[in-house]
Amino acid sequence: MHYQTIVQGVFLERPNRFIALVEIDGAPQICHVKNTGRCRELLVPGTQVFLEHSVHPARKTAYDLIAVVKNGRLINMDSQAPNKAAGEWLSSGGLYSEVSTLKPECPYGGSRLDFYVEGDRKRGFVEVKGVTLEQNGAVLFPDAPTSRGTKHLRELIQCVEDGLEAYVLFVIQMKGAAYFTPNDGTDPAFGQALRQAAKAGVTLLAYDCEVTPSSMRIANPVEICL
Repeated sequence: MHYQTIVQGVFLERPNRFIALVEIDGAPQICHVKNTGRCRELLVPGTQVFLEHSVHPARKTAYDLIAVVKNGRLINMDSQAPNKAAGEWLSSGGLYSEVSTLKPECPYGGSRLDFYVEGDRKRGFVEVKGVTLEQNGAVLFPDAPTSRGTKHLRELIQCVEDGLEAYVLFVIQMKGAAYFTPNDGTDPAFGQALRQAAKAGVTLLAYDCEVTPSSMRIANPVEICL
């Protein structure tokens, strides 16, 4: 997935979860933050950031904050990017080599799961989770409690019970991750549900991404430690 016009800036502060104050070309600018998570370890004053510039007249802000540099590593923090990258990865044969059907935001049970996919004489659902939290080489999800994420895992277990394939795809929005693990300290219910899902037959996948200031592409598998 690609962005259009990218500019560089310096993060100053985040007054609320929707906006940030960023210095661009020596002047402070109010920017939209494309991630409502905490991101406290990423959005540190003085951090180098990258933003997409928009000239759409209906917008309240001209910039979207999409990526940050943490300890020399570029991390995409756009919460919409994982699904876009996953859609490209699925359609290009990342999961099934011959894809005949790919439907985003497909209803199942009491949820809308991110993708329904058919191919290689198989069919199933894929739920995508973007990962931006890194600690000492490990990457963790979630960075804040997510009852919605736990609900999705329950739905995927039901998929397996109904004879479908079911996948959780953790899209790690950076390179260089040693392994992925659930963030039990922040959301033990999600970690417990993830382990139950794995035991029930839900396939867990974690992939890192090639990230540039203007793009993100799913790249290589990362070890999952439960």
